[in-house]
Amino acid sequence: MLAGVANVLAFAPINIWPVQILTLAWLFRQISRTASFRRDALTGWLYGFGWAAAGVHWLYISMHDYGGMPGWMAALAVGLLALYLGLYAGAATALAGWLRHRWSSSPLVLALFMLPALWALSEWARGWVFTGFPWLISGYAHTVGPLAGFAPVGGVYFVGWVAALIAGSLALLWMGLSRKGVAGTGQRIVLPLCAAALLCAGGVTLRLMHWTTPQGQPITVRLLQGNIPQEMKFSNDALVSTLGMYEQMISAAPADLIATPETAIPLLPQQLPPDYLERIARFAQKSGSHLALGIPLSDGPQLYANSVLGFGPGVGSALMPYRYDKHHLVPFGEFIPPGFRWFVDLMHIPLGDMTRGAPVQSPFGVKDQWVLPNICYEDLFGEEIAGQLRDAYRAGQPQASLLLNLSNIAWFGNSIALPQHLQISQMRTLETGRPMLRATNTGATAVILPGGAVSELPPYTRGVLSGQVQGYGGQTPYILLGNKLIVGLALLMLLLAWGRNKAARIRH
Repeated sequence: MLAGVANVLAFAPINIWPVQILTLAWLFRQISRTASFRRDALTGWLYGFGWAAAGVHWLYISMHDYGGMPGWMAALAVGLLALYLGLYAGAATALAGWLRHRWSSSPLVLALFMLPALWALSEWARGWVFTGFPWLISGYAHTVGPLAGFAPVGGVYFVGWVAALIAGSLALLWMGLSRKGVAGTGQRIVLPLCAAALLCAGGVTLRLMHWTTPQGQPITVRLLQGNIPQEMKFSNDALVSTLGMYEQMISAAPADLIATPETAIPLLPQQLPPDYLERIARFAQKSGSHLALGIPLSDGPQLYANSVLGFGPGVGSALMPYRYDKHHLVPFGEFIPPGFRWFVDLMHIPLGDMTRGAPVQSPFGVKDQWVLPNICYEDLFGEEIAGQLRDAYRAGQPQASLLLNLSNIAWFGNSIALPQHLQISQMRTLETGRPMLRATNTGATAVILPGGAVSELPPYTRGVLSGQVQGYGGQTPYILLGNKLIVGLALLMLLLAWGRNKAARIRH
């Protein structure tokens, strides 16, 4: 469990990425030493529990401080979530141990074939089961470092698999050093070291490749950070000042793209002053600016969407703007899973049950660039973003050259959730070869370039991040294949492990 807790040091904001590999190597070493299915399962489960509890403890803030849930119940909810997330790691280690005994596999096959493959499959499953919660997946620790070069090839799960291969090599090295006797000592030490070094060198080499190329002319951007305290965001007393502040920030200066945070305007259009949207739409049209405005929308009674409205020259009036609706909704925050109405009633979150947008939506045209929005939690799901780019490419439609994330993470206070979410967005730029623009309420408002370089506003301040951003076009292997590559490779590794056992039985 403590090894799982230590693993969080590999992620933002600490970013000591070797810790992720070393703690996973320790876990793999423990599995290689046991001969008990239950012990393998418990070891992996405790590792996963410590990792999740330390990594997402900030959920307590949203449930207790802002949701009004009793402290003991919020702590229990975070603990139960961590225990659930730990099941994925426990399932990977338990199944690896069971297959090792069933197939009479060698330590090499266990460490380099079975454990990395099952680890990758368990993380991939965590990304979609029950709508998925892939926060702090192993690969995110490597947005910096030599393994980042693998991201455009196979995405975050592929990076995690490569890290697991290195961890398996180090576990073999550990086993080799601990054995008594000198026979074969050199081989037991040199081969794992060479395998780990080659994988790191491969990542460095891949970072030198340019999968995408500049498209069109750069655009100017202004990303707004309102820094509205969460306890005031939906307060009637603060609404007038919030509307005035954002109107002033929007109209302070023109730009090719001006973006506000998620639900920067916390009211439905029909609840706004009669000419509010018309005024900012006129500003966008007269100044030649394009505005991406975060606002909730309603298409009927009890039908609410977390949306982005786009205004600008040629886009239309306030009556006919560009529109993007959030597709991947947050359980309990944006939709209520069956049987959990009682849980949501304990939290005071406005608009807690929303409708989903279409899985594939058109990008927003800004001069000769195409901007594809995603809202808050949606940028955790790289396969969905890559899928939108892939579908547009196959259909011969405009393909986004820039990604835009609108977020409000004030729900999680002054915690590590902010840098962790920024790191997730960095992975999306590496996977797609496209810049990511982030407009957030309290941070991290940032411009992330395709190689992962970041410029950002200081968090928890009110301000505007201005700059010039170049759009990119083209296809990375991950855009074309998505998660099919890593799932196929993991299954192939398991098949090879089974094949080695079958061949050994035939020889005997």
